[in-house]
Amino acid sequence: MAGLLLSPTEKVFIVHGVQEDYRSDGRSNIDYRPMELETDVVSHASGSARLRLANTDILVGVKTEIDIPTPENPDLGKIEFFVDCSANATPEFEGRGGEQLAIGISNLMQRAYHSSQAFNLKQLCIVESKQCWKLYVDILILECGGNLCDAVSLAVKAALFNTRIPFVKAALMDGGNVDLQLSDDPYDSKLLDVGSAPLLVTLCKIGDKCVVDPSAEEESCSVISVIVGITGNSSCYCEDNSSPETGGKFTTIDMNGPGSVAPKTLKDAINQGIVAAKLLDKSLGEALLRERQESVKLKKYSYGFLK
Repeated sequence: MAGLLLSPTEKVFIVHGVQEDYRSDGRSNIDYRPMELETDVVSHASGSARLRLANTDILVGVKTEIDIPTPENPDLGKIEFFVDCSANATPEFEGRGGEQLAIGISNLMQRAYHSSQAFNLKQLCIVESKQCWKLYVDILILECGGNLCDAVSLAVKAALFNTRIPFVKAALMDGGNVDLQLSDDPYDSKLLDVGSAPLLVTLCKIGDKCVVDPSAEEESCSVISVIVGITGNSSCYCEDNSSPETGGKFTTIDMNGPGSVAPKTLKDAINQGIVAAKLLDKSLGEALLRERQESVKLKKYSYGFLK
């Protein structure tokens, strides 16, 4: 990463610590750094979230639009990801430096969410072959402190959990065209089922072992990292825990860096990623459910002729 200078001694210290399962900040190889998560932070979006993971800061907003389904998938909705890197996030993003990274992250998220085992696009269908909802997921990288892919996937899942889609009161057919009547009440809406939505886990190879949630310093000591997309557990996002336990399935896999990975190391990294994804998904679900319950208790009702 540009602007990050480490001496050879510092790199040796990091590498040796990883081999002993004790990293420079006190974590083990499978531990994440503390996170701060907020939802419903953008008033004009259908759903939003902001995630801070150490020095990494991600803002996600979701907007909804009515579109026409594709002929290949007449009963499915659509979802698209757009990533923008702030020039102040890191010196590496000055000018057009962040464009290639932004395209790579958006393509990775697109592949992860379009797996048949991941996000259920059928819930976005309004009238089969006629109308569907299209979600625009805008991702802004405000600050870069390592482990961007994991932070982006967490913020996206939190924003989708917070997204509300208006109920369709009536759908009238007029000459083959569909005329929809939507509810004007912002609370007369439905929430998305995001339990199975995937999380990305980056496994950074340092020496002979891999670590999750690499810091910027650890990323500079690595020559390759493996990124795996793992589906979530729906039961972690239900208040009554009525959904059966699911998750732990692959949606995508990618590699970054000029190095190589031995087959055994790759297998161990994937197993390590599955364990980390399950723990992370459980913690995320508990945090989002707790915040939703608190927001319901503190919700302010308006009265008068503007209601």
